[in-house]
Amino acid sequence: MPEAFLRLIEVTKRFGQRTVIDNVSLDVAEGETVALLGASGCGKTTALRLIAGLEKPDAGEIWIAGECVAANGRNLVPPSARGVGFVFQDLALWPHLTVAGNLDFILSSAGVPKSERAERINETLLLMRIDRFARNYPGELSGGEQQRVAIARAIVGCPCLLLLDEPMSSLDAELKAELLAELKSLQRAIEASTIYITHDRVEAMVMACRVALMGSGRITQIVAPPELRERSLGHTDVHIQIEAP
Repeated sequence: MPEAFLRLIEVTKRFGQRTVIDNVSLDVAEGETVALLGASGCGKTTALRLIAGLEKPDAGEIWIAGECVAANGRNLVPPSARGVGFVFQDLALWPHLTVAGNLDFILSSAGVPKSERAERINETLLLMRIDRFARNYPGELSGGEQQRVAIARAIVGCPCLLLLDEPMSSLDAELKAELLAELKSLQRAIEASTIYITHDRVEAMVMACRVALMGSGRITQIVAPPELRERSLGHTDVHIQIEAP
């Protein structure tokens, strides 16, 4: 396996007396997608927030692109300097900004010159097929359209690491299938290392190169997607077609 682009080394996170992330170690190669699969409350979202720098670990180290960004109970590199794009489970779009404004805020915060921002925004909106909504506000869009805006906002800054927190959880089966196929193609195009968290095995099989099974704050096993097919998947009516690379 290539050298790790993202590395978690014996990371632990506690909230009060409760251990939410318990001595977790994980390597993700450059350009690889790893799914964290587990039930609600198993620590998946906290793991993403630690990687993004939105929480600090109580123990262990986090490395991104060869740089230690968190260690010894401290964040050493702020979120804005980690090269991370984050799609939150509740999307967290800024309702008072237009679709283009949501993207522009990310670029301006990163110090991208104003002369470059309009072109970057337009390219990203075209890529996500939402350019016609540039002047709309998030509240004027459907759930699927908002999902596309959240993904566009996450990638407009050309992140080296993409973090996706249950991005399809609020969508119906048909729309989920459509967006999963598009997201898979997008991930191949931008070649960013990706962590995709979900409680849905079908999503994990579609999106990931490897799947880390989580329970009670620990990674219990790491498997290849075909190994999930051999397990009981339960009911699903999502049918997804992905073009071969």
